[in-house]
This record gives sequence, structure tokens and C-alpha cells, in this order.
Amino acid sequence: MKTNARIVVVGGGMMGTSLLYHLALEGCSDTLLIEKSELTSGSTWHAAGQCPSITGSYNLAKIHAYSNQLYPRLEALTGQYVSWHPAGGLRLANNAHELAWLKQVYGYSKSIDFHMEIVGLDEIKRLNPFLTLDQVIAAAHTTDDGHGDPSGLCNALAKGARDLGATVMRHNRVVDIRRRPGGDWDVVTEQGTVIAEIVVNAAGCHARQVAAMVGGDAPITNMQHHYIVTHPIQAFIDRGAEIPVMRDSYSSAYFRQEQKSGLMGVYEDSPLREAWAPQGHPAWESSNELFPDDLDRIAPWLERVIERMPIFGDAGIRKVINGAIPHTPDGAPLLGPAPGLKDFWMCCGTSFGIAQGGGCGKYLAQWMLHGDAEINMTEFDPRRFGKFADETYTRDKVFLDYRTTYTTRRPGEEEPDGRPRKTSPLHEKLRAQGAVHTETFGWERPKWFSLDGRVEDYSYQRNNVFEFIRDEVAAVHERVGLLDLSGFAKYDISGPHAEAFLNRLCANRVPRKIGGIGLVHLLSPNGRIQGEMTLSRLGDNRFYALSAAAAELRDFDWLTQSTPADETLHIENVSEQFGVLVLSGPRSREALAQLTDARLGNDEFRWLTAREISVAGQPVRALRVSYVGELGWELHAPMASLPALYDALWNSGRAFGIANYGLYAVNGMRMEKGYKAWGAELTNELNMLEADMPRFIDLNKSEFVGKSATVNQAARPLKIVYAEVDAGDTDARGGEPVLHGTECIGVVTSGAYGHRVRKSLAFACVPPQFSAAGTTFDLLIQGESRRATVLAEPAFDPGNLRMRA
Repeated sequence: MKTNARIVVVGGGMMGTSLLYHLALEGCSDTLLIEKSELTSGSTWHAAGQCPSITGSYNLAKIHAYSNQLYPRLEALTGQYVSWHPAGGLRLANNAHELAWLKQVYGYSKSIDFHMEIVGLDEIKRLNPFLTLDQVIAAAHTTDDGHGDPSGLCNALAKGARDLGATVMRHNRVVDIRRRPGGDWDVVTEQGTVIAEIVVNAAGCHARQVAAMVGGDAPITNMQHHYIVTHPIQAFIDRGAEIPVMRDSYSSAYFRQEQKSGLMGVYEDSPLREAWAPQGHPAWESSNELFPDDLDRIAPWLERVIERMPIFGDAGIRKVINGAIPHTPDGAPLLGPAPGLKDFWMCCGTSFGIAQGGGCGKYLAQWMLHGDAEINMTEFDPRRFGKFADETYTRDKVFLDYRTTYTTRRPGEEEPDGRPRKTSPLHEKLRAQGAVHTETFGWERPKWFSLDGRVEDYSYQRNNVFEFIRDEVAAVHERVGLLDLSGFAKYDISGPHAEAFLNRLCANRVPRKIGGIGLVHLLSPNGRIQGEMTLSRLGDNRFYALSAAAAELRDFDWLTQSTPADETLHIENVSEQFGVLVLSGPRSREALAQLTDARLGNDEFRWLTAREISVAGQPVRALRVSYVGELGWELHAPMASLPALYDALWNSGRAFGIANYGLYAVNGMRMEKGYKAWGAELTNELNMLEADMPRFIDLNKSEFVGKSATVNQAARPLKIVYAEVDAGDTDARGGEPVLHGTECIGVVTSGAYGHRVRKSLAFACVPPQFSAAGTTFDLLIQGESRRATVLAEPAFDPGNLRMRA
């Protein structure tokens, strides 16, 4: 038995074997995969094997696209039979909202480069003459995808890894994982202990149990899922070509040919069944396990499939599969470092493991070995979930994810399942004033305020809340607005080595003077952007750092795992200790002045400075910064004092026309200011120069993480640009292709309408030759080409005069 390996992968399903294979392709074969039973014996072996191109996430679509490029070649690469069927797919649109969603995904296909077209009823009928088209208005036809034999694909990946020098050990259960004094891991198995530098949890349905071995968690719920195979169907026997894999929201199902039989898989919406309830996970002895079928439970959806495909109705059932599939709360896989655990990685939690396995393995291997992946990994990072994602929350969200598998969510649409989990003390007060909340890292944050009780009609077009957002922006621009933004990630960093530590970690120089504020960025050794923080110096050796709510655990790991053992330094996560009220607008100084003895004029409290003051009798860390481009302060106070502080500000601001505002308004105003966002423009795909952020790098510092790579990296055809869009009534949101003539040259990273400037605005990533001010290109928005013009400066107040007022 091998007793040492650089990387040990726990679990031999599709995710584990793909990672092993791609680690070897990237040059690392000092690896060991340990599987307690046979390869594929968890949720892989019984999967239906579909590999769609279409998904609602731009970055997840890249993962799917790579899998669909790899699988047709895998048999030739490895000599292992995979039974790949390049049948393509048809996703039906049953209403205008579903068609709009397909148009958005069609845009993805242009920049990701998978083949997709939106087809009408005649073409649908030609591709599948057995289909009834009641309610159908169009469909998306994809030709690069299909389906394969899950066991064949998984074993081919394992064989390919072994051929490249990796080791696979079967029938040997991992019973414990322990940290060694030097930082490596003891992976304790039934046959002995393996010392590993890095451990990967690819344990599928057992992932939560494996995570518990190291004191961690994997927010996964295992769900029972049925599919049914019919007896052979004469129409398929008589027909030479295989029909495309069908996907349909009316039946909440996929259905296709399986050789000359039919196959139907449904995602029922009630009653749902958690696998292995109530414990929620399989016994360690579980192998190739299935559950008793429950056809009565899924009969209504099977009947709808037969409405769509009447030839299935008389075929009779040959086989019923009811197996377990792991799901995460948001439906995306867990790919990346586990929170708080250095060198313990996650590669699990996918409910579409066959479709996503290839791409997940590739991009996670890149991240593990090289420090960065080619694609934006933010939405897959396991640290997007914190302690709020306990078993109850996870189950509630997973049940939602399961039953809405074929529901096309519209922009901004969120469901109440599992909520609320984390609220500020103002949550109910703001709800009573009409607040509609959005969820970020478990936090409930105001999105907009419904002052007349209306419900948002979610749409890709500007909708029935457009005027409400306009009015919130007007309040901030003309008077004074108040926003509860308590979900910020917040850290206290102190100690005699704090300044030197932060200067090594951040690309920009940290503030030198007490009270100074700086915008700083965390870079990988490759110079790629890992995080963004607002850093305030509160004392000689005291700093207060703020970052995005969703980055709380990620940035805390980056800070704490970069701390040298020989330096005196204290880093504390105070995210839930401090609430935040943002007071913004030209009358904000007047409203705040009535509640504090602190002097707020420009001489005493300059822009981009911080002071610890008292407001309405409450201790406050007051930061004169603004993400919306107006005069204003962020007021950071102990969470318990937030209600009193809010009431005081509201009462003081009445004379100046104070109003609540939400994150819809914030996004439009940050676009007007040309402020780039972490996770959209600022990602692990780009360095600071490519993201057009050179003024936030201090190359005069002797060294900081990523400096050498930033300076020496060869030029790449990537540049973030800021543009005005002739958008009609539909603004760019992100993921839309950028076109030069008929050639796709880039992708939109984010966009919104700017009410102050009355312009539609967008950021995009394009080749540098298209980055000069005045350059024009087209954005494909909802299937229509819209002209965009690169701007030289922010559309609103480029001189920052309003923030300096």
C-alpha cells in the first residue's frame, strides 16, 4: 500500500476520478484515490448520464462545455468504452419567460463556444416527430452534447489517470483524517495510514461524513430521484437517428431514447423524499444502493411526459431506478478549499455529476496546482456557505432546488425557502416599511422598497419596480438616503506587525496615517485578483477591514492562513458584532451633524478618512466613503445599537427628505461611477492591469504577493472596459456576448441602468485593441444586437466632486 502522496482524493465517483485525471494532465501524478468499494458505486453508477450544454449560470456553462468536449474523445484517449451518444438536446420553452431565459443562455453559447440555436415549432417537430407541442412556443437546440454511460466515463477517467501515473485504491475505506503537527494529513484507512500534503473530499453522498472527520461540514442533502426505462418502442426500432435529449418544464422532466427504449426522469415538486432520512447519509457499507420505487408519487409527472411523448404510453416499464443524488443549497457544486482548513479541498455536491464532472475536475485541478483556474470559481467556492447553512437550512434549500430543476428563474427572483437565517435588528422594521430583501451569505439585505405593496414582476426587461428604483436613487442624489448594509464582512487586524503584514498581502499601500482609508486588493502569487477590501487605520497598530458579504470566510482564510508564525498579529472576524448603516446624499452631513459632537466639515473629516465618534449616544466607527458617488458616511456600530441609531438618523433626516434605499439602487449608482465589483469584474481570471485597476497597485513597495507576476506576465487579450449601451428597454446584466461584426470578442461582466445619467451602462472583458475611449462594438442582449461605446471616464461625476463636498 502506498503510504505517502502529495494529494489524496477520497471517493471514486465521477468527481473524484475526473479530478485525479486532470491533476495528472496538469503534471501531478503523486496522487492517490481511495474508494471504499468499487469505482462508481455511490451515485455515479445509477445516473442517467445526460450532459446538457444549457444551464442558467455562465461559469457553470463553461464547466458543462468542457465536459462535452472531453467525453466524445475519452474513449480514444484511454481505450475505455464510454458509449457516448452525440444526440444533442432540445430544451422546450412553454412561455415568454422561458424563451427570454433561453435567449440569455444563447448569449452564453457565443462566448463559451458551444453550438446552440433557438428553433421554432416546425424544426422541433423535425428533430423529434413524436412530440406534442401544446403550449410550446420555441426550443433551444444544442448539438455538442448528448449522453454517455456513467460507469464507462468514470472508469475511463480513472484509467486515464492511472496511465499518467496516478494510483487508485479500491475496497479500502477512509475511517479518519487527522492533522499532523507539521501541517500534513494522516489519512487513516482500513488498510493503513497515508500521509498527504493535501486531501480532497470527493465522497459524493458521504461528503458530509468525510468533512466531519476534520471538524468541517459539507452543506449537502441527498435526494431520492427516479427515472424509468421502458420496453423497446417500435418507432425507435424503425427509426435510424436518435432523437435529441428532451427537457421540459411542463413535465418537470428529461426524456430520451435509451437504445431503442424510452427513458423518463422527473423532478416532482411534492412530496419530495430525502435519501436515508432522517440521518440523511448512507451507511458506510452502502454500495450500489437503490431505494424502493414509488411510482404513485411521481405518476402526475410521468403522465405529463407521456402527454409530450405519446409513444411512451403503451411501451410498458422495463426498469425503475430510484437512487440518491447529492444537492447543495444553491444547486452549484462545492469546488475549492474547505473553510478554515488549509490544504483540505472539496470536490463534491453536484447534482449533475456526469455533466459537470469533466469540467469540475479540470478547473479544480488548475486551482489546486497553479493557484488559479481559467474560469471564475467564486460561485463554486465552498466558503460561500457558513454556519448558517446547517442541516435544516440546507434541506429547505435543497428541496427548493430539486423541485425547481426545470424552472427558469428570472432575474432577481428569490424564494422564501430556508429564510431568514441572518438578519440585522432592523429586519422587521424595514419590512414594515416595504423592504424586499435579498439573501447574501445568509444575510437578509434590502433590495428595494415596495411603498405601495406591489410585487416585482421579474423580467429581463425593465419592469414594474423601475420607477421605485429611480425614486430611491433620486433621494440619494437630491436629499439623503439610508441603507442597512450590516452583511459586510468585517475584520479587526491589530498588533505590532499588522502594517507590515498587510503591506505584504495587499497590492496597494495600506494607509499610513491614523484615520486613513484605502482600497486594497488581495492577489494570488500569479497576480490574479482574489479579493477586495476597504482598509481603515484606526490606530498605530489597529486596522479595520471590510469586504463583500459573500467573501467573509474566503477573505478570513486568506488573512489568517497568510500570517507568519514569527509575527505578533491578531485577526478577528467581527462581521456579526458590527452592524452598518449607510447615510448618503447631499444632505447627509446636515442630518448626521444633529446627532454628534464630531465636526464633519471637510477640514476636520475629509473624504476617505475614518474616525471613531459618538452618534446619538452610540459608539460608531464612521467611514467617509461612498459606493454610490454621493457625500456620505458608513456608520459601523455594535449590532445591538442599530435600532436606536437608525431611529435617530431617520428622525434627524425627516427635515431633509430622508428615504430608505436598497441594493438595486446601489448597483445602478456604482455602475454610473464606474466602480468594478468583486466576483464580476474583479475575479481570479484577471490581474489588476487586465481589470483596469493600475491606480490600486503600489509598485514602489519592495514586495507584495503577486507583484512579480503582475509585472512580468505576458500580455493576454483581456481588458475590462466601461461602456454606454444603446439598450432599448433591456439592460445588460452579465454573460452577454460582445460582438465585432459577427465575431464574438468578449463578454459582459455586469451592467445596469443609471438613473442619474439616464444611460444604460455595462462592463465587459474584451481584447485591448477594443478598449480605447470611443471604440464601438455590439452587445447581444436578449437576441438583439445593441451598440456599446467605450467611455473614458465614469458617466457620473468623474471628478468625484460630490463625494468631496
